[in-house]
Amino acid sequence: MNLTLRIWRQAGPDAEGRLTTYQVSGISPDMSFLEMLDTLNEELILADEEPVAFDHDCREGICGACGMVINGAAHGPERTTTCQLHMRNFSDGDTIDIEPWRAAAFPVVKDLVVDRSAFDRIIGSGGYITAPTGSAPEAHATPVPKPDADTAFEHAECIGCGACVAACPNGSAMLFTSAKVVHLNVLPQGAPERESRVLDMVGTMDAEGFGGCTNTGECATACPKGIPLTSITAMNREYLRAVRKR
Repeated sequence: MNLTLRIWRQAGPDAEGRLTTYQVSGISPDMSFLEMLDTLNEELILADEEPVAFDHDCREGICGACGMVINGAAHGPERTTTCQLHMRNFSDGDTIDIEPWRAAAFPVVKDLVVDRSAFDRIIGSGGYITAPTGSAPEAHATPVPKPDADTAFEHAECIGCGACVAACPNGSAMLFTSAKVVHLNVLPQGAPERESRVLDMVGTMDAEGFGGCTNTGECATACPKGIPLTSITAMNREYLRAVRKR
């Protein structure tokens, strides 16, 4: 496959960015999207040019490190992570636009790399359980109803990639935050900090500069792990309950 790539290049957070055009050839349909970018970078290095900076880690679709806007869609044309997107989804001769996540709370570090530490601060404000438990408890010591366990597992699948924020026209982090809140709040272990958790995490989310949710649903559509839009409803319910108790 021969492709034309238009990639966002930005030397640093305060530098002016621009789309730069590159030509790549000999791309196998079986390559992942990141392997295609590796091929481009090898050519740039051989030509003594600066390679394209992009985030990646496990390349197995479970860490959430990779992320970019491909032809206007978060992670590209398939509902998966960028590292699991394969070049068979494109055709010979295609022009592909590649940009970083676009959100005020995700400032560009360099090229396609953005600073997503705002997510870490949201989790740090309440996305954990502080009760000391000692050694690992016996598995059946605390009964959890099957529907609650299923809900917790479903929301625990969030990998924090940020596609929900990039896809949202408001740059909202409601889907991410709600996944972290609901995951813990439906479990007995999370009950003691139920109210403080949702109040603190939503407060931090707002303080980080994420936009508000207007229920467009683009976040759930782009989520590679299928976090449901109803998780936002569940978090809103938790939030209102906590506010009334204050």
